[in-house]
Amino acid sequence: MGKPAKWYEKSGPEEDMVVSTHVSLSRNLSGIPFPDKLDNDRRVEVLKKIDEAVTGNPCFPPEEFLWQYVFSDPKLCVGLAERRLVTPDFLCTGNLHARALFQSKDEGFAMMVNGADHLRFQVMGAGLCFHKVWQELKEKDDALSSALAFAFDEELGYLTSNPADLGTGMRASVILHLPAMEEGGIIGRTAANLSRLGLTLQSIDGENGESASCLYELSNQVTLGIGESEALTNLDSICRQLIRQERGARKKLLQRPEIQDTVARSYGILRYARLLDYPEFEKLLSNVRLGVSCGFLQEVSLPGRGSLPVLHRLSVEGQPANVVVAPGGNPQVEAAARARFVRGILAAMEREKPQEEPEE
Repeated sequence: MGKPAKWYEKSGPEEDMVVSTHVSLSRNLSGIPFPDKLDNDRRVEVLKKIDEAVTGNPCFPPEEFLWQYVFSDPKLCVGLAERRLVTPDFLCTGNLHARALFQSKDEGFAMMVNGADHLRFQVMGAGLCFHKVWQELKEKDDALSSALAFAFDEELGYLTSNPADLGTGMRASVILHLPAMEEGGIIGRTAANLSRLGLTLQSIDGENGESASCLYELSNQVTLGIGESEALTNLDSICRQLIRQERGARKKLLQRPEIQDTVARSYGILRYARLLDYPEFEKLLSNVRLGVSCGFLQEVSLPGRGSLPVLHRLSVEGQPANVVVAPGGNPQVEAAARARFVRGILAAMEREKPQEEPEE
């Protein structure tokens, strides 16, 4: 049997606008201080308790899940963060002793152990799929709760190291592709309006200005005094408003003839370039994603599963620490490896595309 498809290689609802959905829960074991207050022996004790909770649990079949304990390779650490299996600070701050990652082999589920909290686990899904992701996450939460006693207060809810996570301990987000709204210069105003509703909209590139990828993360900030289902319903509703806004902006954007030219040129560069640095790759891929979503880039229009999951795979596996290069490779070596990887994927897509029947 081959390796299971990663979660990001699958199609999902509203995938022309929404790349992915993420929901996580933070939990701590009752009667045990937060990880930053524990010595090494107590940290090992926490890890053993969690290991015992998942071992033999039908919710975590061993053929579908794996543990990672040692994170001595800096590139591996960054690569895990790029794929959102861990938070950026999980592998580089605080006491790293007995810190571990438990994940599904398709990477749709990931649980950090002995980070800021004893455990933080998440489910990721393609497209806009809060209900699906939450159902799976709740199933995992119930399975863990049956084996572990979580720290809970009747008034405050679940106790967490970060006061902002008190209550449900839940964080939820979606990643949206918003090239037309960015081109129209309305992202900043939209983000300001959303902040008044307790939501955050920010570039995944970590910059306040324009995003090369045009990918933005919409997330909740309030976890106290609101239930999980209500919070997810609110976030889903706001996300759908942004989808309608982006669709309207795209109609205007696509009336400009130079946009289709930009998309076609971007595809040509991705398809044949020998060197692709990361910022250029992000921008070109965003242009191609727009073209595929709007149906005017026929070179990569695939039936069945569609082309967007393939482009999502490129965006994940084309990141700096995920590009396969020899140890000690310089930026040019990385750019060459990225270009080679992209060429291979796009060439395979072209071969997979059905040939048109010749006219009689």
